[in-house]
Amino acid sequence: MRFSKVMEKLEQMSPLSFAEDWDNTGFLLGRQDKEINKVCLAVDPSDAVIAQAVREQTDLLLTHHPLLFKPLNRIVNEDFIGRRVYKLIRSDICYYAMHTNYDVMGMADAAADLLHLHNRQVLDVTYEDNISQEGIGRVGRLPHIMTLRECAEAVKSKFKLDYVQVYGDREQMIERAAIVPGSYSGALSKAVRAGAEVLITGDVKHHMSLDAMAQNISLIDAGHYGLEKIFVTNLTEFFKHELPALTVYEAQEEAPGYIV
Repeated sequence: MRFSKVMEKLEQMSPLSFAEDWDNTGFLLGRQDKEINKVCLAVDPSDAVIAQAVREQTDLLLTHHPLLFKPLNRIVNEDFIGRRVYKLIRSDICYYAMHTNYDVMGMADAAADLLHLHNRQVLDVTYEDNISQEGIGRVGRLPHIMTLRECAEAVKSKFKLDYVQVYGDREQMIERAAIVPGSYSGALSKAVRAGAEVLITGDVKHHMSLDAMAQNISLIDAGHYGLEKIFVTNLTEFFKHELPALTVYEAQEEAPGYIV
Protein backbone atom coordinates (compact mmCIF):
# COMPACT_ATOMS: atom_id res chain seq x y z
CA MET A 1 0.00 0.00 0.00
CA ARG A 2 1.33 3.42 -0.89
CA PHE A 3 2.15 5.77 1.94
CA SER A 4 -0.28 8.36 0.58
CA LYS A 5 -3.12 5.91 1.28
CA VAL A 6 -1.87 5.19 4.80
CA MET A 7 -1.60 8.91 5.46
CA GLU A 8 -5.16 9.42 4.23
CA LYS A 9 -6.43 6.91 6.81
CA LEU A 10 -4.43 8.50 9.63
CA GLU A 11 -5.74 11.95 8.83
CA GLN A 12 -9.32 10.73 8.72
CA MET A 13 -8.86 9.65 12.34
CA SER A 14 -6.91 12.70 13.54
CA PRO A 15 -7.12 15.58 11.02
CA LEU A 16 -4.12 17.91 10.94
CA SER A 17 -6.49 20.88 11.33
CA PHE A 18 -6.78 20.00 15.04
CA ALA A 19 -3.04 20.50 15.66
CA GLU A 20 -1.82 23.57 17.56
CA ASP A 21 -0.32 26.40 15.45
CA TRP A 22 3.12 25.97 17.04
CA ASP A 23 3.21 22.24 16.36
CA ASN A 24 4.94 20.41 13.51
CA THR A 25 2.92 17.31 12.86
CA GLY A 26 1.97 15.07 9.95
CA PHE A 27 4.15 13.89 7.05
CA LEU A 28 7.65 15.13 7.85
CA LEU A 29 10.05 12.98 5.88
CA GLY A 30 10.07 10.56 2.94
CA ARG A 31 8.07 10.09 -0.24
CA GLN A 32 4.34 9.63 -0.68
CA ASP A 33 4.73 6.95 -3.37
CA LYS A 34 6.70 4.67 -1.02
CA GLU A 35 5.17 1.19 -0.73
CA ILE A 36 4.40 0.51 2.93
CA ASN A 37 4.43 -3.03 4.27
CA LYS A 38 5.94 -2.65 7.74
CA VAL A 39 5.15 0.07 10.31
CA CYS A 40 6.99 0.89 13.53
CA LEU A 41 5.08 2.71 16.31
CA ALA A 42 6.72 4.70 19.11
CA VAL A 43 6.14 7.66 21.40
CA ASP A 44 9.50 9.31 20.60
CA PRO A 45 11.80 9.21 17.54
CA SER A 46 14.88 8.53 19.68
CA ASP A 47 18.21 7.18 18.43
CA ALA A 48 17.29 3.75 19.81
CA VAL A 49 13.88 3.74 18.12
CA ILE A 50 15.31 4.82 14.76
CA ALA A 51 18.09 2.20 15.02
CA GLN A 52 15.43 -0.43 15.60
CA ALA A 53 13.36 0.82 12.65
CA VAL A 54 16.42 0.58 10.39
CA ARG A 55 17.35 -2.86 11.72
CA GLU A 56 13.82 -4.18 11.17
CA GLN A 57 13.72 -2.76 7.62
CA THR A 58 10.72 -0.62 8.46
CA ASP A 59 8.91 1.30 5.73
CA LEU A 60 7.15 3.81 8.00
CA LEU A 61 8.07 5.17 11.43
CA LEU A 62 5.05 6.71 13.18
CA THR A 63 5.56 8.55 16.46
CA HIS A 64 3.59 10.81 18.78
CA HIS A 65 6.28 13.43 19.40
CA PRO A 66 7.71 15.02 16.24
CA LEU A 67 11.36 14.63 15.30
CA LEU A 68 11.43 18.10 13.71
CA PHE A 69 10.24 21.22 15.53
CA LYS A 70 12.64 23.86 14.21
CA PRO A 71 13.95 24.39 10.66
CA LEU A 72 17.28 22.65 9.98
CA ASN A 73 20.05 24.72 8.39
CA ARG A 74 22.11 21.62 7.73
CA ILE A 75 21.86 17.84 8.05
CA VAL A 76 25.12 16.47 9.41
CA ASN A 77 26.12 13.50 11.52
CA GLU A 78 27.53 15.68 14.33
CA ASP A 79 24.07 17.01 15.19
CA PHE A 80 21.74 14.48 16.85
CA ILE A 81 18.64 15.62 14.94
CA GLY A 82 20.56 15.70 11.67
CA ARG A 83 21.91 12.22 12.41
CA ARG A 84 18.41 10.86 12.89
CA VAL A 85 17.11 12.51 9.70
CA TYR A 86 20.08 11.17 7.73
CA LYS A 87 19.51 7.61 8.97
CA LEU A 88 15.85 7.67 8.03
CA ILE A 89 16.53 9.10 4.55
CA ARG A 90 19.40 6.68 3.91
CA SER A 91 17.14 3.75 4.82
CA ASP A 92 14.22 5.10 2.75
CA ILE A 93 11.93 5.17 5.82
CA CYS A 94 8.92 7.47 5.71
CA TYR A 95 8.33 9.42 8.90
CA TYR A 96 5.01 10.71 10.23
CA ALA A 97 4.13 12.36 13.56
CA MET A 98 0.72 12.60 15.23
CA HIS A 99 1.16 15.10 18.04
CA THR A 100 -1.36 17.74 19.16
CA ASN A 101 -3.87 16.66 16.52
CA TYR A 102 -3.89 13.24 18.22
CA ASP A 103 -3.95 14.85 21.66
CA VAL A 104 -7.28 16.36 20.63
CA MET A 105 -8.67 13.59 18.40
CA GLY A 106 -7.57 10.42 20.12
CA MET A 107 -5.46 10.73 23.25
CA ALA A 108 -7.91 12.68 25.43
CA ASP A 109 -10.81 10.26 25.07
CA ALA A 110 -8.56 7.21 25.21
CA ALA A 111 -7.16 8.32 28.58
CA ALA A 112 -10.63 9.13 29.92
CA ASP A 113 -11.88 5.74 28.73
CA LEU A 114 -9.19 3.95 30.71
CA LEU A 115 -10.33 5.69 33.90
CA HIS A 116 -14.02 5.13 33.02
CA LEU A 117 -14.80 8.83 33.39
CA HIS A 118 -18.47 9.51 32.73
CA ASN A 119 -20.47 12.68 32.17
CA ARG A 120 -17.22 13.85 30.66
CA GLN A 121 -16.46 17.18 29.02
CA VAL A 122 -13.55 18.64 27.09
CA LEU A 123 -11.22 20.31 29.59
CA ASP A 124 -9.79 22.97 27.27
CA VAL A 125 -11.84 23.56 24.12
CA THR A 126 -9.64 24.33 21.10
CA TYR A 127 -12.27 23.70 18.41
CA GLU A 128 -16.01 24.23 18.37
CA ASP A 129 -18.78 24.11 15.77
CA ASN A 130 -22.53 23.55 15.75
CA ILE A 131 -22.08 19.82 16.29
CA SER A 132 -19.31 19.30 18.81
CA GLN A 133 -16.52 20.66 20.97
CA GLU A 134 -13.01 19.22 20.81
CA GLY A 135 -9.83 20.00 22.67
CA ILE A 136 -7.15 19.05 25.17
CA GLY A 137 -7.90 16.81 28.15
CA ARG A 138 -11.14 15.58 29.67
CA VAL A 139 -12.96 16.12 32.97
CA GLY A 140 -15.69 13.95 34.41
CA ARG A 141 -16.87 11.76 37.26
CA LEU A 142 -14.97 8.69 38.39
CA PRO A 143 -16.87 5.37 38.45
CA HIS A 144 -17.42 5.87 42.18
CA ILE A 145 -16.24 8.13 44.98
CA MET A 146 -12.76 7.06 46.12
CA THR A 147 -9.83 8.34 48.13
CA LEU A 148 -6.92 10.08 46.44
CA ARG A 149 -4.83 7.03 47.33
CA GLU A 150 -7.29 4.74 45.56
CA CYS A 151 -7.39 7.06 42.56
CA ALA A 152 -3.59 6.96 42.34
CA GLU A 153 -3.67 3.14 42.49
CA ALA A 154 -6.25 3.10 39.71
CA VAL A 155 -4.03 5.30 37.51
CA LYS A 156 -1.07 2.99 38.16
CA SER A 157 -3.13 -0.05 37.26
CA LYS A 158 -4.92 1.28 34.17
CA PHE A 159 -1.81 2.85 32.64
CA LYS A 160 0.47 -0.02 33.72
CA LEU A 161 2.87 2.12 35.75
CA ASP A 162 5.32 1.18 38.49
CA TYR A 163 4.66 4.38 40.43
CA VAL A 164 3.00 7.79 40.37
CA GLN A 165 3.72 10.94 42.39
CA VAL A 166 0.83 12.29 44.46
CA TYR A 167 0.30 15.83 45.78
CA GLY A 168 -2.50 16.14 48.32
CA ASP A 169 -4.17 14.35 51.21
CA ARG A 170 -4.18 10.65 50.35
CA GLU A 171 -7.44 10.12 52.26
CA GLN A 172 -9.27 12.99 50.51
CA MET A 173 -12.47 11.75 48.87
CA ILE A 174 -12.42 12.24 45.09
CA GLU A 175 -15.39 12.19 42.71
CA ARG A 176 -14.55 14.56 39.84
CA ALA A 177 -11.26 14.15 37.98
CA ALA A 178 -9.48 15.86 35.10
CA ILE A 179 -6.87 14.11 32.97
CA VAL A 180 -4.36 15.65 30.56
CA PRO A 181 -1.81 13.17 29.17
CA GLY A 182 1.70 14.53 28.72
CA SER A 183 2.29 18.14 29.68
CA TYR A 184 0.03 21.16 29.20
CA SER A 185 0.70 24.55 30.78
CA GLY A 186 -2.94 25.54 31.16
CA ALA A 187 -4.11 22.26 32.65
CA LEU A 188 -4.21 23.33 36.30
CA SER A 189 -6.27 26.50 35.83
CA LYS A 190 -8.68 24.67 33.51
CA ALA A 191 -9.08 21.81 35.99
CA VAL A 192 -9.80 24.22 38.86
CA ARG A 193 -12.35 26.08 36.74
CA ALA A 194 -14.04 22.78 35.81
CA GLY A 195 -14.46 21.83 39.46
CA ALA A 196 -12.07 18.88 39.39
CA GLU A 197 -10.84 17.59 42.74
CA VAL A 198 -7.79 15.96 41.19
CA LEU A 199 -5.76 16.59 38.03
CA ILE A 200 -3.98 13.59 36.51
CA THR A 201 -1.15 14.64 34.22
CA GLY A 202 2.60 14.44 33.63
CA ASP A 203 5.62 16.69 34.22
CA VAL A 204 4.32 18.37 37.36
CA LYS A 205 6.70 21.17 38.33
CA HIS A 206 7.41 22.45 41.84
CA HIS A 207 5.44 25.68 41.51
CA MET A 208 2.52 23.90 39.88
CA SER A 209 2.25 21.62 42.93
CA LEU A 210 2.29 24.64 45.28
CA ASP A 211 -0.35 26.41 43.19
CA ALA A 212 -2.53 23.29 43.26
CA MET A 213 -2.32 23.01 47.04
CA ALA A 214 -3.30 26.67 47.38
CA GLN A 215 -6.40 26.05 45.25
CA ASN A 216 -7.48 22.85 47.03
CA ILE A 217 -6.95 20.54 44.08
CA SER A 218 -4.82 17.39 44.27
CA LEU A 219 -2.38 16.24 41.60
CA ILE A 220 -1.33 12.83 40.34
CA ASP A 221 1.85 12.99 38.26
CA ALA A 222 1.95 9.81 36.17
CA GLY A 223 4.83 11.00 33.99
CA HIS A 224 4.81 12.36 30.47
CA TYR A 225 5.68 9.02 28.87
CA GLY A 226 3.63 7.13 31.45
CA LEU A 227 0.34 8.56 30.18
CA GLU A 228 1.18 9.06 26.51
CA LYS A 229 2.44 5.54 25.85
CA ILE A 230 -1.20 4.64 25.19
CA PHE A 231 -0.58 6.24 21.78
CA VAL A 232 1.28 3.11 20.70
CA THR A 233 -1.35 0.70 22.01
CA ASN A 234 -4.20 2.64 20.41
CA LEU A 235 -2.47 2.97 17.04
CA THR A 236 -1.74 -0.75 17.04
CA GLU A 237 -5.49 -1.38 17.35
CA PHE A 238 -6.20 1.22 14.67
CA PHE A 239 -3.94 -0.53 12.15
CA LYS A 240 -5.36 -3.93 13.08
CA HIS A 241 -8.88 -2.79 12.21
CA GLU A 242 -8.33 -0.19 9.48
CA LEU A 243 -5.18 -1.41 7.68
CA PRO A 244 -4.89 -5.12 8.53
CA ALA A 245 -2.70 -5.91 5.51
CA LEU A 246 0.22 -4.01 7.08
CA THR A 247 2.68 -5.53 9.53
CA VAL A 248 2.82 -3.34 12.63
CA TYR A 249 5.17 -3.61 15.59
CA GLU A 250 5.76 -1.53 18.70
CA ALA A 251 9.27 -0.19 19.25
CA GLN A 252 11.00 -1.12 22.50
CA GLU A 253 11.17 2.07 24.53
CA GLU A 254 10.70 3.26 28.09
CA ALA A 255 10.59 6.49 30.05
CA PRO A 256 13.98 8.25 30.28
CA GLY A 257 15.66 8.15 33.68
CA TYR A 258 15.29 5.68 36.51
CA ILE A 259 14.73 5.53 40.26
CA VAL A 260 17.77 5.05 42.57
